[in-house]
Amino acid sequence: MAISFQRKIKKDKFKIFIVDDHPLLREGLTRLINLQTDMKVCGESSTAHHALKSISTLKPNIVILDITLAESNGLDLIKDMKSRSLKSLILVLSMHDESLYAERALRAGAKGYIMKQEASKEVLKAIHHILAGEIYLSEKMAAKMLHKIANGKSSNETLLETTLSDRELQVFQLIGQGRGTRKIAEELCISAKTVESYRAHIKVKMNLKNAHELTQHAVHWVERNHLN
Repeated sequence: MAISFQRKIKKDKFKIFIVDDHPLLREGLTRLINLQTDMKVCGESSTAHHALKSISTLKPNIVILDITLAESNGLDLIKDMKSRSLKSLILVLSMHDESLYAERALRAGAKGYIMKQEASKEVLKAIHHILAGEIYLSEKMAAKMLHKIANGKSSNETLLETTLSDRELQVFQLIGQGRGTRKIAEELCISAKTVESYRAHIKVKMNLKNAHELTQHAVHWVERNHLN
């Protein structure tokens, strides 16, 4: 008598790597993802330096990262991953307003942007969209970007969104958060002279007369966008 054996094929789960400097968020996100049948967290990190090493080794399908990281910046991490030809897809999960950073993140190489205030189901939806080869943005942000493509830059866009480079925006934000030149240099791992150069470029681009006006505008911008 012939006996047939039915082999059960187990599909490998998608691997997710989390980069965020808040332990509680990493813990909650890990718990959420590991409850899913088709994905699992393969690793986590609070710093870009450690993340790069781990991502190179673990080769996750998706890296979920924040814009603000300990001793670094999420946009820089995205660019570093791209320069090293790391194939992991990138989803930015951040507290920062998408209107300020979503387009910058996509230009750097991310495949999606979602704010931390969104519900858990939206985070999972974003992950599945990206795994399916799609770009994920909120409906509001997607509409804004389509409008920009169709009609050119809208007249109400701010100088911060249109003219400041990613690094200049980082410096501007740190100025608004009360950091002095030396502290900014330490946080961004650049020289104080380079920081002063960025400050000068920002003043020119924003038509600001002096350091006092620069600080005043930066503080107001940080407060308005809840970036303290």
